[in-house]
Amino acid sequence: MFQTLYSYFWWERLWLPANLTWADLEDRDGRVYAKASDLYITLPLAFLFLVVRHLFETYVATPLAGLLNVKEKVRLKATPNAVLEKFYSATTKHPKQADVEMLSKKSGCTVRQVERWFRRRRNQDRPSLLKKFREASWRFTFYLIAFIAGMAVIVDKPWFYDLREVWKGYPIQSMLPSQYWYYMIELSFYWSLLFSIASDVKRKDFKEQIIHHVATIILISFSWFANYIRAGTLIMALHDSSDYLLESAKMFNYAGWRNTCNNIFIVFAAVFIITRLVILPFWIMHCTVFYPLDLYPAFFGYYFFNFMMVVLQSLHIFWAYLIIRMAQKFITGKVVEDERSDREETDNSEEEEEAAKNGPLSNGHPVLNNNHRKTD
Repeated sequence: MFQTLYSYFWWERLWLPANLTWADLEDRDGRVYAKASDLYITLPLAFLFLVVRHLFETYVATPLAGLLNVKEKVRLKATPNAVLEKFYSATTKHPKQADVEMLSKKSGCTVRQVERWFRRRRNQDRPSLLKKFREASWRFTFYLIAFIAGMAVIVDKPWFYDLREVWKGYPIQSMLPSQYWYYMIELSFYWSLLFSIASDVKRKDFKEQIIHHVATIILISFSWFANYIRAGTLIMALHDSSDYLLESAKMFNYAGWRNTCNNIFIVFAAVFIITRLVILPFWIMHCTVFYPLDLYPAFFGYYFFNFMMVVLQSLHIFWAYLIIRMAQKFITGKVVEDERSDREETDNSEEEEEAAKNGPLSNGHPVLNNNHRKTD
């Protein structure tokens, strides 16, 4: 049964144009071709990436955070309460008003105390500023190196300047060592992102991130199987061209360098929109949809590859919407924040209570107002 499934999966009509077989892609005369077995190395490399990331975050990102004066906010911890903790863990982190009143009776706390407890408890679960900075630093480093390496791989190739060269001689296109390592490193990195997504900073687009990582892994792997390597290298370099800008903007945001963050964000938004909403659909996808049909009839691999490209493009449109929302806030003078992030909650009710008792507070202490003028 396993052998039958294996033969169906690797049926040549799924992966290759008509009249071509896997025998046509066997190494010969010093020419090396992509093979599915090449991708086995990406799984151990992915775990190696996780180890390197841990070392980087510990010995590079953490000292860098100290140099940039990344400061944590003081978070008030929720008082241990078995009733509230059980509801928080088993039911919901955001109770409705009726739930708050019910929990107030069960726990013996006032309604305000229950609301405050849930705010503090949610804040405890939010990732720290240092964790966010370390994660952004790691991704910035990888994306920057990957973009430079990707450009080095493709900038001297004829298909970088003429997209019709992507399909010249397809699928009998031999693989270069630089293409091999570019693919293996990119695919390994995205495997590592998928493995660590549960422990990484969880944002509002968590589901979209999973879809993106899975779609990217499938697209990279499939393009390797079907020898879409030239198109694949162009797509990967195009994506890396804006990602490192976003991560650097996050780093400066966490460090409190607002002007630098906002300026980098403007550059990132421009690069993202140009590369993901203009170049990718109107150049790259045009290349993968129309040019191959001049050489061979459409087959399953052609449809599948372009379907996965549409999935990625849909995610790009979604993220472009978030970027435009942030750009609007920037233009109107508001602080630019990551629309995907879960914002820190404050104990407003507690501050109001203290203010009512002691007057306005400054850093937790009453502000004395003796009605003196500055000149006094």
